Amino acid sequence: MDSEPSDAPFLALKILVAGGFGVGKTTLIGAVSEIRPLNTEEILTEAGRPTDSLEGVAEKRTTTVALDFGRITVGDDLALYLFGTPGQNRFWFLWDELSQGALGAVVLADTRRLVDSFPAIDYFERRRLPFVVAVNCFDGSRDYSAQDVATALDLDAGTPVVLCDARSRASGKEVLITLVEHAGNLI
Repeated sequence: MDSEPSDAPFLALKILVAGGFGVGKTTLIGAVSEIRPLNTEEILTEAGRPTDSLEGVAEKRTTTVALDFGRITVGDDLALYLFGTPGQNRFWFLWDELSQGALGAVVLADTRRLVDSFPAIDYFERRRLPFVVAVNCFDGSRDYSAQDVATALDLDAGTPVVLCDARSRASGKEVLITLVEHAGNLI
């Protein structure tokens, strides 16, 4: 049985996934993407040790050196294109290019290293790009409420904070839904 063609135009929404080094950006995109994600992971080397602090992420062995990319088709007329940013400040020149045309951003945060979230939050606030903070609840980390994290990050009222598990497809989808709804409310 043939389905009726949709009268609605196809809409592709660009979403950034940002945050500090080792917070789970690549993991989140990999968990939710319906396609095999593109990633630019490279093995950490001794040469990067002075600039890539492994404090709090001692088991980390790779890092994104350009971007991650994934896609989620929401319906016949909507897809989300996910672009993961590198976490180290030496790659920030890529953020300006990646953020052009974006609907909004997910700032992934780790409560063990919450201070690493400030540069991404400041970046999106300065550019007035809607964002949500998604707290990646790592095993063994102390539990905080969304309100505790919002207060610690001194977020503007109305900026959503959600708790998530970047490894979980369902949890990642909830983060993206929250962002799309938040951005839609600001338009």
